Amino acid sequence: MNDVNVNQLLAQMRGLAQAAQGTPPVQQTNESGLADFSSMLKSSIDKVNETQKASGALTNAFQRGEPGTDLAEVMLASQKASISFQAMVQVRNKLVNAYQDIMNMPI
Repeated sequence: MNDVNVNQLLAQMRGLAQAAQGTPPVQQTNESGLADFSSMLKSSIDKVNETQKASGALTNAFQRGEPGTDLAEVMLASQKASISFQAMVQVRNKLVNAYQDIMNMPI
């Protein structure tokens, strides 16, 4: 079972409620974990972007007929980029649903 810090969770919920009302959220001086989550999310988005760029580069190299580019490598890179993008979209959808569920909670 996960150990949840209730004060941390309440502070995050209050910040979301204030943001929904249009007032700027109060910055917490304690470690709330928001910076860690945002940096993790940013790094995962950057990895998906790098995967797509690598796939595009391999595709372009194959189309130009450069030696050393194999069709199997190109297709594999394309599928990796597609799957990573689809996974990122699903994570975004889950985050949006969680945000909407929190915003619909009675205060």
